[in-house]
Amino acid sequence: MTRQEDEVVRYRMARAREAIDEAWILLDAGHVNTYVNRLYYACYYAVSGLLATRDLLAARHARVRALLHQEFVKPGKLPVNMGQHFDRLFDNRQKGDYADFTHFRFDEVEGWLPETVAFVDAVEALLAGDTRRPKHGNEA
Repeated sequence: MTRQEDEVVRYRMARAREAIDEAWILLDAGHVNTYVNRLYYACYYAVSGLLATRDLLAARHARVRALLHQEFVKPGKLPVNMGQHFDRLFDNRQKGDYADFTHFRFDEVEGWLPETVAFVDAVEALLAGDTRRPKHGNEA
């Protein structure tokens, strides 16, 4: 990886962590729809950084989603339930941002924060070259 590519990856991972910090603040303030948005973007930035290590660029969010599954979930580099978490955030972020009358309930989405942190941690482990398969959710 070139120095410039490495800087892009570091920047995107920093954005992922920043989005997680923002999500905490928004949830605490009761801004649940925007909280879901920030959780999605935390995962999106992390995946974008991961894809950059393979020179895979995607102009559309749906393509980022497809590449996540194709390059990392199907080959077993990330657990299936992490791919499902990304999918859930992808779908709900779109509902929260674009669909009228969408209001997420705190008790439905508060648990998505630790899952998002685990997702970003798993991506960082892949970036660091940790070849162990990350565990998440009910996996033993």
